[in-house]
Amino acid sequence: MTKKLAPLSQDALAPTVSLSHVQTCIQNPYPESLSFIGQKRAQTALDFALGMELPGYNVFVMGEAALGRFTMVKDKLEAHSKTRQTPKEWLYVNNYEDHREPIAMFMQAGQSKELADDIDEFLDEVADTFPAAFDNPGYQRKKKSIDRHFDNKYDAALNAVEQLAADKSVALLEENNQVGFAPVVNGKQLDDAEFAALDEKMQSHFFEAIEGLEDALIEALIELPRWKRESSEKLRNLKKSTVEIATKPLIKTLEHKYANHIGVVRYLKDLRIEIVDAVLEWLDDDISSEEGKDDFDSKGMLSDFFAPNILIEYKDGDAAPVVYEPNPTFGNIFGKVEYAASQGNLITSYRSIQAGALHRANGGYLIMDADKVLANPQVWDGLKLSLKTHQIKNDLPYQDNSVGSSFTLRPQLIPLDVKIILLGSRDLYYTIGEYDEEFAELFRVLADFDYYLPSSDKMQYQFISKVQEYCDTTLSCTLTADALSRLLKFSYRQAEHQTKLSARFADVLELVAEASFYTKQDNETEITAEHIDEAIVGKQYRTGQLSENMLSDIKEGHTLIATQGSAVGKVNGLTVLHIGDTAFGTPARITATVYAGADGVIDVEREAELGKAIHSKGVMLLTGYLGNKYAQEFSLTLSANIAIEQSYGYIDGDSASLAELCGLISAITQLPINQSLALTGSINQHGEVQAVGGVNEKIEGFFKLCKMRGLTGEQGVIIPRSNLVNLVLDDEIIIASEAGRFNIYAVETVDEALNLLTGVEAGELIQGQYPESSINALALARLQHIADVVNGEDKEEDSDKESQ
Repeated sequence: MTKKLAPLSQDALAPTVSLSHVQTCIQNPYPESLSFIGQKRAQTALDFALGMELPGYNVFVMGEAALGRFTMVKDKLEAHSKTRQTPKEWLYVNNYEDHREPIAMFMQAGQSKELADDIDEFLDEVADTFPAAFDNPGYQRKKKSIDRHFDNKYDAALNAVEQLAADKSVALLEENNQVGFAPVVNGKQLDDAEFAALDEKMQSHFFEAIEGLEDALIEALIELPRWKRESSEKLRNLKKSTVEIATKPLIKTLEHKYANHIGVVRYLKDLRIEIVDAVLEWLDDDISSEEGKDDFDSKGMLSDFFAPNILIEYKDGDAAPVVYEPNPTFGNIFGKVEYAASQGNLITSYRSIQAGALHRANGGYLIMDADKVLANPQVWDGLKLSLKTHQIKNDLPYQDNSVGSSFTLRPQLIPLDVKIILLGSRDLYYTIGEYDEEFAELFRVLADFDYYLPSSDKMQYQFISKVQEYCDTTLSCTLTADALSRLLKFSYRQAEHQTKLSARFADVLELVAEASFYTKQDNETEITAEHIDEAIVGKQYRTGQLSENMLSDIKEGHTLIATQGSAVGKVNGLTVLHIGDTAFGTPARITATVYAGADGVIDVEREAELGKAIHSKGVMLLTGYLGNKYAQEFSLTLSANIAIEQSYGYIDGDSASLAELCGLISAITQLPINQSLALTGSINQHGEVQAVGGVNEKIEGFFKLCKMRGLTGEQGVIIPRSNLVNLVLDDEIIIASEAGRFNIYAVETVDEALNLLTGVEAGELIQGQYPESSINALALARLQHIADVVNGEDKEEDSDKESQ
């Protein structure tokens, strides 16, 4: 005989929070600093990773959002970064042999800015010195000497030709650097009219003479280009020596200052040579055109060509960098080169190289969201390549198409020393590991964040102290002991466990912040339990329109759910809907029909392609249960349909399998089911009831419906006994249960659930038989009868009786 189950007591419906313990915690704040509470496993993994300086010990922080992953990681990294040396500074300088390949150079903290200031001061002095230095008397004297030497040669050549011309009665004319000849008669130069008046013989004489003189002039000035080259070369050498003399002391001072830095010495050596050509090209009045001279920025030109481009700089004593990159695009991670348009082309220089997150985090730590990194395959491949080669990748694939044939840069690679921390979900971690063989080599440390925290006195102590700290520092208010007790219960509810707190501590702080809003409305500074409840109700109201609409549909009869009476083959199942960041329970009518046939148990949801895999599995188990329970002596043969009525969306999960089985057995035995009860639970093939998720929301969903129609004292829910530890119900349900107006039952087997639903003994198997009129006996007889009908054995027995 099956023992009739009693409803659960009040103590079983929710965890108990000791108010005295809460008050003790309030009066004695936690003695240690609490940057984070719980997650010991994850903290140990992070400490291990930070202590391992070898390559490959990067970290994947696994867990869902709001578990405090980022807060813990950032606090750990910032604390550990203070124990590391200040990283080197990196800068790029021009490569004068190949401008496409800028040279990377490192310096100690603070030195890059000092070098940049020194170079800036040097360029200021150069810009101030030139072209004024070319007005120096010494320079002008040497310049005039060079010009005079050229003029002497030129004049001597012309004088020789002029003397020859005089002997032939021809005058040599020089005007606007043009040399010509004119006939002379009686000491007078003839003009064109006068020359035309001469006789032909005289004209021919002058033509021949001038022709000969022109040849003589050509012969005399044949060396003129060489003289000009020599003069220009001497003048250029003079200018170069003048620039060198002016700049040498300045550079010498810098070389002496940075003598211990070989990279800077090489840079200054190149600068010593290149500054001369730059001055002659940009700061020489003789070469520069007068047009647009006022718009010419000589200092800017010099800076763009000579000043270093500092990527990363630090102050002496700075901690190692901790960088979070929220938008890990290729350019944001590996740096980028900026371009400018000039005459229809894109141009750039080493000064346009911009640092990326890897540059900023070099020598420290870089935090990124794994899903965002993996969203761009080029970023993921580039990151792996950089970690394997220990150099920051800088070839920018996205620029290949946009820049085209324009001038591009290939900056010298910078060595990489960084620890990468990726934040991602559990599913993503295992997916990456399955599809990328290199992942395990590069990210050897897993920091696994749990969903729950153990509800020990110490953990509650830390919980209370952390909430108080948040209220003091952020909200400028306090909490009563009742409010903290309510928050603890809220955390239990978030964890859906009577002995565990939720690790989503951010949700607790969010609730406190919302409760402070209602506190301020009451012109108070102390948050009470009523304010916490008001915040919970307020959020439920803001997000509860859909659940209220579903209840309204039931109330108006659009959705058929009975909470009184009894019916055959009909049972109230409990479901939970997850929409956005809210979850709520709602009852659903499950119906079953049975008739003679051999089609087996048909899942209507699956046939309609609305039932997903786990739900279909749960229905398939029903056949296994029926065969194991009843069909040991005959072949299980029947046709049955099971459906979740008025369900038009996808259904998944096996939590309805207990209700479906009870509805099926009711249809088989024709025993009516009490419609005042609803149930949830999954089963196995041996009839054991297994735990399900969302049990609190499911109970509350049916309670709201019963409350709306009026509590009769007969209504209630049936849940798996293994779900008792998950009960964290609202106070309203606990009060109703204590008053006997709403009942909650916990079952371990299908028989116990059937006994509650039908009021009939399920019956235990004794010597191969079930007690007469028990549920199992009725089910066995009906199934055997259906099998006989389908197999024709029933007709044969009737024929034998007639023949007798």
